Amino acid sequence: MRKLGRWLCSGLAMTLAVQVQAGIVLNATRVIYDGAQKEVSLQVHNTGASEVLAQSWIDTGGEDTASSAPPFAVTPALARLPGDARQLIRIMYSGQGLPTDRESVLWLSVQEIPQAGRENELQIAIRQRIKLFYRPQGLTGDPLDAAQALEWRIRDGQLEVVNPTRYHVSMIKLEGRRSTKVVLEEDSRMLAPGERRQMPLQKPGGGPLELAFISINDFGAQERYHATVASDRPAQAIKTDPST
Repeated sequence: MRKLGRWLCSGLAMTLAVQVQAGIVLNATRVIYDGAQKEVSLQVHNTGASEVLAQSWIDTGGEDTASSAPPFAVTPALARLPGDARQLIRIMYSGQGLPTDRESVLWLSVQEIPQAGRENELQIAIRQRIKLFYRPQGLTGDPLDAAQALEWRIRDGQLEVVNPTRYHVSMIKLEGRRSTKVVLEEDSRMLAPGERRQMPLQKPGGGPLELAFISINDFGAQERYHATVASDRPAQAIKTDPST
């Protein structure tokens, strides 16, 4: 009887795994909206064989998405996609409501709504969520250089970083070492324009810190950086040669 129960649970798990597999795929991992453009677009591809509905919207990332609706229009907000069909989603900014002196980050969600299934068949709506970066016209500096412009220093036993640029910097796999000892580990971190942040070190004392991290650029590619950080003056990271 126990073997039968385990077999039934295993079969149910395999069935659910097939049913919740996402059918829609986006052609980008992030959207960059240049303020000089009237609109930007993103392609949604239904890779499955069955027809689905794709619902799209933009929010600021808060829990109450209705009250935090940003000044953007997404069209079509609801699209019907047959199997293997593609749909272009257009994003348009109203022209006001966001800061004009720095980049803003929002979230674009595309939710797959499957067709109604048979009775007693579980249907799950799967949502994909990517960042939307809006850049007003006239911002100084190059966003591709923002990670290298970060200012790092050790202050009060913590690692401090300042983002002096007008752009967001997305980082993953931050690691700080003293000799062979790891004293800092961060899975991911995003710094807003002008933001100052401190991260505690596992052992505050000691000499300079060897810092390494990966930055995600506009194209979703990973770029590696390293820096030697001390407490006397700010340090800036250098891009690591991928061939080394």
